[in-house]
Amino acid sequence: MSGAYQRLKQAIAGEPLPLALVDLDALDRNFDRLLASARGKKLRIASKSVRCPALLRYLADRAGPAVIGLMTYTAAETEFLASEGWKDLLLAYPTVQPSDLQALVRANQHGTAAVAVDSAEQTDALSVAAAAAGVSVPVVIDVDMSYRPIEALHLGVRRSPLRSAAAVVALARRILTSPSLRLHGLQAYEAQIAGMTDDNPFKRLLKLLSRPQVERRRSALARALAAEGLALPLFNGGGSGSVSWAAGEAALTELTVGSGFLASHLFDHYRDLQLEPAAYFALQVTRAPTAGIVTCLGGGLVASGEAGPDRLPLPALPPGLKLLPLEGAGEVQTPLRVPAGTRLGLGDPVFFRHAKAGELAEHFNEYLLIRGDRLESRVPTYRGLGRCFLG
Repeated sequence: MSGAYQRLKQAIAGEPLPLALVDLDALDRNFDRLLASARGKKLRIASKSVRCPALLRYLADRAGPAVIGLMTYTAAETEFLASEGWKDLLLAYPTVQPSDLQALVRANQHGTAAVAVDSAEQTDALSVAAAAAGVSVPVVIDVDMSYRPIEALHLGVRRSPLRSAAAVVALARRILTSPSLRLHGLQAYEAQIAGMTDDNPFKRLLKLLSRPQVERRRSALARALAAEGLALPLFNGGGSGSVSWAAGEAALTELTVGSGFLASHLFDHYRDLQLEPAAYFALQVTRAPTAGIVTCLGGGLVASGEAGPDRLPLPALPPGLKLLPLEGAGEVQTPLRVPAGTRLGLGDPVFFRHAKAGELAEHFNEYLLIRGDRLESRVPTYRGLGRCFLG
């Protein structure tokens, strides 16, 4: 049985299962590697990849001035984090829902809570809400960075409709006409590079081809806005999967990093990232239906995104355990094939890794924070605080 398994088993001895834990030693090492990869660029932590206020504060305190703030994912979450004392927030996903606009107005009474926009409709709705409250709201223009070698081919996520510098300048001019808004910066996320694994030649080629185009377009955006006399304080890009490369772009003022801290199992398939698993959930073995197979209680924590085997949780410790292809990870029970030489008895824990870092927190009220082979503390997730920001 591996030393890592025995260490974590010792740390959670006596705790009721299922549970979720964060290995602080691995988290610290991942943080140090990502911070070094940023090469002096400021970091913005993606809150959706953590979803635990105490861990967000832990990461920010560890980095000091290297972390500039948080990237949030809903207006309600943004208001909550502003009330918790965070002063530099960027909501990366636009909204026109009246309750969201009111939440953003209130968030800006605590500090800077910028919001991304990519259309005149979003900008106008935000302007009306801000004016009614007598608040100035900072706005960040979200620009599509998908790879489009020809007009008919789109490789990347479907986010912003803004693809040209001219369209961005036009929206910037519209924002400048509103006395209740202020143009705060640009957001240009290269999802097809940062969010795509490179474990096969086609994916690696796509990322290599896309990089020069992204660099040229972000540089052109900076020049176009400078030509308008706009020196913006914020130009956000990058992600855990591209931080080392994006750190070299002069146009970017900051990089977003999130999932790489906890290193969910999708990050095993990035060739240039040397990260360690730092987040697990533990299930108890409740059955031994036949030789070489055990069954755990629970386990069906399937990740969002394109459906496929890589979205299933990964049995990680003890090493060598495998999901059964005809059952996978079940809502109530998950059978596992046990390798020769590994012994698991009833009641023993099995440690799994989620495919996506932040989504693990949606299933547990707390994280147990482990240091070495000891339980250091326990901290509530958003769910544990009664907060469900997207659901």
